[in-house]
Amino acid sequence: MRCLSTARSVALVGALGLALAACGGGAAAPGGAAAAPPKAAAYAGPVGAGEGKLSVLAWPGYAEDGVANPGADWVTPFEKATGCQVDVKTFATSAEAVQLFSTGEYDVVSASGDASLRLVYGDRVQPVNTALVPNYADVIPDLKDKPWNTVAGTNYGIPHGRGANLLLYNLAANPTPPTSWSGMWDANSPAKGKVSPYDDAIYIADAAVYLMSKQPDLGIKNPYALDQKQFDAAITLLKQQKPLVAEYWGDVVKQGQGLASGAITEGQGWQLTANLANTDAVKVGTTKPAEGATGWSDTWMVKKDTKNINCAYLWLNHVVSPEVNAQIAEFFGEAPANLKSCALTKNKDHCTQYHAQETGFWDNVYYWTTPVANCLDGRTDAKCVAYDDWVKAWSQLRSA
Repeated sequence: MRCLSTARSVALVGALGLALAACGGGAAAPGGAAAAPPKAAAYAGPVGAGEGKLSVLAWPGYAEDGVANPGADWVTPFEKATGCQVDVKTFATSAEAVQLFSTGEYDVVSASGDASLRLVYGDRVQPVNTALVPNYADVIPDLKDKPWNTVAGTNYGIPHGRGANLLLYNLAANPTPPTSWSGMWDANSPAKGKVSPYDDAIYIADAAVYLMSKQPDLGIKNPYALDQKQFDAAITLLKQQKPLVAEYWGDVVKQGQGLASGAITEGQGWQLTANLANTDAVKVGTTKPAEGATGWSDTWMVKKDTKNINCAYLWLNHVVSPEVNAQIAEFFGEAPANLKSCALTKNKDHCTQYHAQETGFWDNVYYWTTPVANCLDGRTDAKCVAYDDWVKAWSQLRSA
């Protein structure tokens, strides 16, 4: 998942631990109404000299300037090369990202899949002319033209990187590595009282992934495209899980400590969490179970009416360049989007660890996508439960 290198500062780790893609607010289609995206044209170009400034809204670790960590700085070289002075604001959740970007104060944003459609349908971002981003040509094909970055054939951003949401487990409590999510869901699980799910409405999709395998009669094809019957089944499973839960996690450091100590024996989480927990000794394992997993791929998006359009496009091309994308992926702890980045990471095993170019690994990873009323699985004879109702259901589950 949102994975950091173990060399990162505790402060940054803590910020990301509170992060990921929590959700809230919304636009027309994600909120429930079936709607077409706003009509807008992408910048025709050509990309010229920068306007002199760029305001960046990003996940912690995506736009480092060397202040927090002198060894991580890809903002300063960009400023020197383009003359675009960068002002960076970080956010802790997708809800915060949507809220902040909606103020109009920022030119570009790194949006996770549970935020990107809200920005599109909320008329906050503009289509992106990928021809004006030369390094887009080297982006992994698996990340192009996807539901979270493309609507009705129109690209709304540049893919940044990706990760899978893994099953984390305490090695002492699981001498035989688990191959299924069943320990997280079964009412009589040996892990009862020691399970740690992610504390966010988008976690409903994890229940749907499990049901895709265990209850195929439900007909779930996409965990973000759930009609009312399928959605109700996912909520029922989540209610069954609740007595198993030690804590719903929102802090990677705390979750990792629990996994290392054995207070938590199984959890849904990030490779980062295991990396941190295993700093002194290997106590936590990770796996992608047979049923598959949810995952994420972030997208750099451009404000609808930015006055700094040239700086914005220069930035998009910069962050997805082989060298910079490799730095970010290694610093943050994710699979890079650029095919050429793997040859440039300092740790030559980085891309192997994060399955960067293992196409088969991602076949059953379902990337976060904002649920909308128009079913994302292509059904036209059904209405799917939209994101706002996911949030309401999750709030009721957690408060019960």
